[in-house]
Amino acid sequence: MTLSDVAKLTCLSWATVKTITKTHLVKDYGKPALRDVRYLGIDEIHLGQKKRFYTIVIDLQDGRILWAKPGRGKAALRGFWRRVRVAQAKIKAVAIDMSGAYWSAVLEHLPEAALVFDKFHILKLMNERLDDLRREMVREAEGPLKLKIKGPRFLLLRHPKNLTDAQIPKLEQALHLNEPLLLAWYLKEELRELWNQTSRTQMKAFLADWCAKAGQTGIGQMLKMAKTLRTHAPGILAYADHPITGARLEGIKLLRACSGSFSLRRIKV
Repeated sequence: MTLSDVAKLTCLSWATVKTITKTHLVKDYGKPALRDVRYLGIDEIHLGQKKRFYTIVIDLQDGRILWAKPGRGKAALRGFWRRVRVAQAKIKAVAIDMSGAYWSAVLEHLPEAALVFDKFHILKLMNERLDDLRREMVREAEGPLKLKIKGPRFLLLRHPKNLTDAQIPKLEQALHLNEPLLLAWYLKEELRELWNQTSRTQMKAFLADWCAKAGQTGIGQMLKMAKTLRTHAPGILAYADHPITGARLEGIKLLRACSGSFSLRRIKV
C-alpha cells in the first residue's frame, strides 16, 4: 500500500505514517550485515529527478541492497568501504561496468577481490556500436534503401529469440541490403557466446578469435569494440573464475523504470 492509503486506513496523517515507515526501514535495513557477503554488484541508477543519480551496491547472492547514496563514482562509495572493513567481509569478486567511475575505487579498497566486467554492460556497448553503424549507413543510403535500414533499429538490437515471426523477414531484408550491417550484426550475436565457454582458456581463445574477426571487417565501430575488449580482457575473462553478472542490478533499474512508486529514497539511510 502507498503511504496515502495507509494514512487513510489508519486515520493517521501522511507525515506520521512516513515517519513510522522510515523508522522501521532504518531499524531493519539501515545497516545490513556485511560479514558473509562474498560477491558485490556496483552500478548507478538514474532517478529522473533533476538528473539525480544514486550509486547502489548489492549482494549478488541474495539481491540485498547494501548501499544507496546520492552521486556517482568514487565519492559515492566512500562510507561503504569502512563498513566492509569493520565487518571484515571477505569479498571474492565485484561485478562492475567498464567505465572508470567505480573501477579505481574497487582496486584501491578491495585489492584482493577479482574485478569482473559485467556481461550486460559489454553487450549494451556492442549494441551501441551497432546502432552507431546503422546511423552511419542511414546517412549514406539513398531512396528506399534509406528507409529499409532506418526502420528496423530495434530489431537489430533485440535478441533474435525475442523477435516475432513477422519481424524476422524485416530484419533479414535490412541486413542483406547492407553487408557491413550484416557482418556487425553477426558479430553482435556471436559475442553472446563468450560467456558460454566452459573455461578461462576457452574464453580467452574465443575472445581473441572474435577480436580478430572484428578487425578483418575493417568497420570502424567493430575495430573500436575489439580494442575495448582487448584492453579490458582481464576483467572480462575473470568471469570464468567468478561467473557473476549485474543482472540483479539491471532488474532494480528496470523496476525503477516501470514503476513510478519505486524510489531509492525509501532506502536512503
